Amino acid sequence: MPAQKKYLNPEFLARLARLDLKARLVVEGFLSGLHQSPYKGFSQEFADYRQYMPGDEPKRIDWKVFGRSDRFYIKEYREETNLRAYILLDISGSMGFGDKLSKLEYAKYLSASLAYMLFKQKDGVGIATFDTVIRDFVPPSSRKINFMHILEVIERASSGGETSLANVLLQLAQKIKRRGLVILISDLFDESATVLRSLRSFRYRKHEILVFQVLDPRESRFSYSELAVFFDLENREEMIIQPNVIRESYKRSIAQFLEDYHRKMLESYIDYELLYTDTPYDKALFSYLQKRSRLL
Repeated sequence: MPAQKKYLNPEFLARLARLDLKARLVVEGFLSGLHQSPYKGFSQEFADYRQYMPGDEPKRIDWKVFGRSDRFYIKEYREETNLRAYILLDISGSMGFGDKLSKLEYAKYLSASLAYMLFKQKDGVGIATFDTVIRDFVPPSSRKINFMHILEVIERASSGGETSLANVLLQLAQKIKRRGLVILISDLFDESATVLRSLRSFRYRKHEILVFQVLDPRESRFSYSELAVFFDLENREEMIIQPNVIRESYKRSIAQFLEDYHRKMLESYIDYELLYTDTPYDKALFSYLQKRSRLL
């Protein structure tokens, strides 16, 4: 099945089209969530029409379109929609956990949907996949061929190596020069203090950061009951565990782990959303975008 059909559900995309993923902070060519550019009117590459809004220059109204529709529309050009977004997709071994739908598959649906949304807004979108190193890197662009390349990267992404989240984020922060929107999709299974330190390096460079932490519900609820062999997906070690003995201490530890991330993200002005794979990705993303749009 082609990646575009597999990861982009038409019914969901129709709803998604009604919401913009708008940045809150000032980035180059993107001010306070409004698609405005310092290069206004400079480009001759036509992008799309949009309805006239108060504050737009009347001279930009297309009077031919007005004559046909009796509505005010203005032309937009490529430089007027130049938000640059970077989707950072964690493909480390722990992301392969899950039965019907692994964390990685869930993250791939999220990545494809967000890339599509940004592409439809005429924004530049790129992607990086990583485990201990950067595996694929597609620079942001608003061209259709770039979007198709992103879908190919998502399609072939598979979980494998160990996690080196903090180190790779530092590498990516140095690689991504131009300010934009950085979207990290990961289970964040690394030392929270070092991960936050790396994410702050993006904030230092004036990026806006959005983090989706993706977990399987069993990782939080630990609903196992019988003696079992647990297999580490990253270092391949095995451990025999009696779940009833460690359940309560495990649940306290994971709750503290998640609380640390939530609190520290908030303190660092990083947009953070915890998602579980038993919540349909379209419902989770649509709910998040509605919430975000109310905050802008």
